[in-house]
Amino acid sequence: MEMKKRINLELRNRAPEKVAELVLDNCRSSNGEIEGLNDTFKELEFLSMANVELTSLAKLPTLTKLRKLELSDNLISGGLEVLAERCPNLTYLNLSGNKIKDLSTVEALQNLKNLKSLDLFNCEVTNLEDYRESVFELLQQITYLDGFDQDDNEAPDSQDEDDE
Repeated sequence: MEMKKRINLELRNRAPEKVAELVLDNCRSSNGEIEGLNDTFKELEFLSMANVELTSLAKLPTLTKLRKLELSDNLISGGLEVLAERCPNLTYLNLSGNKIKDLSTVEALQNLKNLKSLDLFNCEVTNLEDYRESVFELLQQITYLDGFDQDDNEAPDSQDEDDE
């Protein structure tokens, strides 16, 4: 299903500005771009676009209330600097299973001052020597990387409080 159609389906006759949570997993984006999402989704706090063949975040709208962004299993290899511009309040970002190869790509997340949890599981960057130490050093604002803190303590499961 196309991303635009899926968004209309997920809205269930609600206005975009009333939606706080949007799950678009497994739909298709043409050209690897985000489609059908725009600045009217002002109240969006949780957005999931897992496995939608995204290669770019260039068309991500400005979502100032967005706190959790799920982008696992896409084809994203860079361009993460748009996240700090358009989603400045992100606290959770899942980029696992993408094409992120090096730390310079991750460095773009330094401007996400509220980011607490970052997931890069199954990205090539995780194969780098001292990967965890390097990311924690680069992104000093994060508490959890791939579900664990710097001392290898597992992140508490925040799912419970989010499911209203």
